[in-house]
Parts: sequence; structure tokens; C-alpha cells
Amino acid sequence: MEESLIAKEREEKPERLFTWQTWSQEVKRIVYIAGPVIPVLSSQFFLQIIAIMIAGHLDKLSLSGTALATSIAGVTGFSFLVGMASGLETLCGQAYGAKQYKTLGILTYTAIFSLLLVCVPLSLIWIYMEKILVFIGQDPLISHEAGKFTTWLVPSLFGFAFLQPLIRYYQMQSLVLPMLISSCTTLILYVPLCWALVFKSGLHSVGAAVAISVWIWTNVIVLSLYMKFSSACALTRAPISVELFKGIGEFLRFAVPSTVMMCLEWWSFELLILLSGLLPNPQLETSVLSICLNTLSTLYTIPYGIGAAASTRISNELGASNPNAARMAVVASMSLTVFETTVISATLFICRRLYGYIFSNEKEVVDYVTVMAPLVCVSVILDGLQGVLTGIARGCGWQHIGAYINLGAYYLCGIPVAATLSFWLKLRGRGLWIGIQMGCFLQTVLLSIISCRINWKQQAIDARRRLFEEQFAADNGLT
Repeated sequence: MEESLIAKEREEKPERLFTWQTWSQEVKRIVYIAGPVIPVLSSQFFLQIIAIMIAGHLDKLSLSGTALATSIAGVTGFSFLVGMASGLETLCGQAYGAKQYKTLGILTYTAIFSLLLVCVPLSLIWIYMEKILVFIGQDPLISHEAGKFTTWLVPSLFGFAFLQPLIRYYQMQSLVLPMLISSCTTLILYVPLCWALVFKSGLHSVGAAVAISVWIWTNVIVLSLYMKFSSACALTRAPISVELFKGIGEFLRFAVPSTVMMCLEWWSFELLILLSGLLPNPQLETSVLSICLNTLSTLYTIPYGIGAAASTRISNELGASNPNAARMAVVASMSLTVFETTVISATLFICRRLYGYIFSNEKEVVDYVTVMAPLVCVSVILDGLQGVLTGIARGCGWQHIGAYINLGAYYLCGIPVAATLSFWLKLRGRGLWIGIQMGCFLQTVLLSIISCRINWKQQAIDARRRLFEEQFAADNGLT
């Protein structure tokens, strides 16, 4: 019955051919979504970048401690929440494409509740972070600075548990302007607030942690009010009820592999910071690798935004039983990414002698950043490609395959090679970076192979079958 219904829908919606016109139309759709999403994602990364920039001008210890703290906060907290919320890109995107609007709202509440539960043990890790870092052999002075920062950052963790599902709620409906206005407006206010809290309030580096929490919670309030009162959210707005508990199992079925897929990649890069702390002159190595990593993370928001737009378009079209439109979204998003990464990496290479001064005034740090810049340029291209490919994975709902790929690419290849080049061949920070990029290259190749072999018609059938089965069970009281 379900297959016949899908076949009937396909007859009513003729398959779109691969022509210049259909490609250009899909590019416009991708740009429409990605254009505002990129600043929204960038603003979240800029919080950490700005915190490091401002605190780094106190002294080298503040720079190292803040850089390590933001990296650790990503590894042990934010990465979990971003990964879990990414499960909504499959569930909410396909539900919206199938016009099951109330399901989208209920799943958003389910995700918020699940993420808040996860925040409880994560916050304890942040509170005891100084002792953990000292235990694993990190420099005691840097560990003390990082531990103070993560403790003051705990309120932002719970705010992030609200913010990430809300972002997916708007993204899957292509309601990107509310997120854009909220994020950009509050980011403008964040800069002077962060500066005042660091230099004028007596809080020093932890003032940046307070500013981050204020920014996150302000965005949560604004987006929640818009969701409740805007007519644009009328169809997908759902009352908070016990229904949110019934969807926890289905949410976790996609959220857990999404988290594993994202965290395995995220952790591998952040592990570089920990390994750099074991090298000679750990303050210099940690500072420079943190600068390179945060530069890459900031630039990564562009392909990640394109990947988020691809995920939205793919999941929407699969839910609506339009497999060819989903395939066209892949072609359009990859085309944009190739162009974008080429331009960005070339620009970064031209400015390689200058951008180190953004983070530090010390010549030793700036010179080391200049040496690392060509490697970062290569990373921009590889990271851009895999950022869109992981978006394709989220839109299709095969995050579990991405998790296995990331495990093999980074932990069986990238990290061992990085440790060998850095400690055995004495390449130090450059060796760490080269090794992890070998893992990124392997990940990109494997994801590309999988993406080229996707059976889009079967993906559409699977999406519709799951949505219809859930609706049938709900209507008959079987859930």
C-alpha cells in the first residue's frame, strides 16, 4: 500500500532531469538556505574565536588557557549537543517534506528534553576539568586557567541544549531569517560585552565565558518567543505534552549515530591540542595549533552551512518522495563547495603572513602560524568537501555509516600517523597537522564513494515508509 502510494505520487510529480536550468534552480535554493545559515553557524564559532582573541591579549598564559578551555568545552560538551541535535536533520526534514508539521514541533521538544538530560553529567566534567587535565599530564598553570574557564562556562551548556534543536527546527522549514537576525544582532553586542567583562570587570579571562553564556541564552529567548508567537510557525507549533516522551526512542535512533559521527571527527582535531601540550615548549605549540584549529573551524562554517542546506533540501525532498530533486541537491551543493574552498584557501595563503597578528602580538607565535598556514590551506579544501558530504549523510539518515568511516579514517589512520610524525620524526606541530589531514583525506574519499552509490529512489521509499508507519501507529494507539 505504501509503495503504491509512493508510486502514485511519483507519477504526479515528474522526475526532474539534469539540465542547466534545474541545476541553477537548485543552486539558488541551496544559497537561499545556506546564505543566512552560514552567519548563524559562524556566530557560534566566533564566540570562541573572539574569546581567545580578547583573552589572548592579556598574556600568553591566558591565551593558552582560554584556547585549551574552548577546545575542551567543544570535545566534552558542545560536540555532544551539536551531534545529537543533528539527528533532527533527518527526522524533522523528512517530516516537513511529508507535510507532517506537528511532528516537527514535537520532535524539537523531544530533542531539547534529551539534550538537557545529557547536560547534567557533562557539566560535572567541566567543573572538575582542572583536575582531569593535570591527571592526564597537561601543564598545571594552563590546566588551572582552563579549569576556571570551563566552570564559568557551565550555564552556556544548558543554553546550548535549547539552542541547537531550535536552530534545526527553523532550518528544516527554511525559516532562516529569524536565526540570522537574532544571531548577528546579539553577536554585535557580544564583542563589547566580552571586552568589558575581560578588561573592566576584574573577571579577566573568565569574563569571556560569562559573555558566551549571555549570548547563547539571549538567542534561546529570542528564537523561543518567535516560535511561540510568529504566524510563520503556526503549522509546526505544537503544545508541550507527554507526546514528546514517546518520540525519544526514535530520536535517539538517529541522534546517537549522528553524535558518534560528529564527535569522532571533532575529537580527533581537538586531540591535537592535548598532544601539543606534551611537546617541548607546550605554551607555544598549544597556542599555535589552537589558532590554526580555530581558523579552520571558522572557515568550516561556510561548507558546513552549505552541507546544512543540502541536508535540508535532501531530507525535505525524500520526505516528499522526490528522489531526483534530492540527487540534484547533492550536485548543486558539491559544485558550490568546490568553488568556495578554492577561493578561501587561495585567499588564506596570500594572507598567511598577516593573520597570526589577529590572535597574538608575539613574533614567535606569528612566525609559527605563518609556517603552518600552507597546511591549513590544504585543510580548508578537504574539510569543505567532507563538510558537505556529512550533510548529505544527515539528510539521507545514514549517519551510522558515517560513524564507521570516521572511526577508521581518524583513529586507525589519522591519529597514529600524526603521533608518529610529531614525536618520532620530530616534526612537532606540523607532524600533528599533517597526520590528521591524512585521516581527513581518507574520510573524504570514502564518503564520496558512498554518496556516488546512493539509490535515491530507495531512500525516498524508506523515508516515506517510516513516516507512514509512525503515523499509522499513532492513529491506532500503537505507540
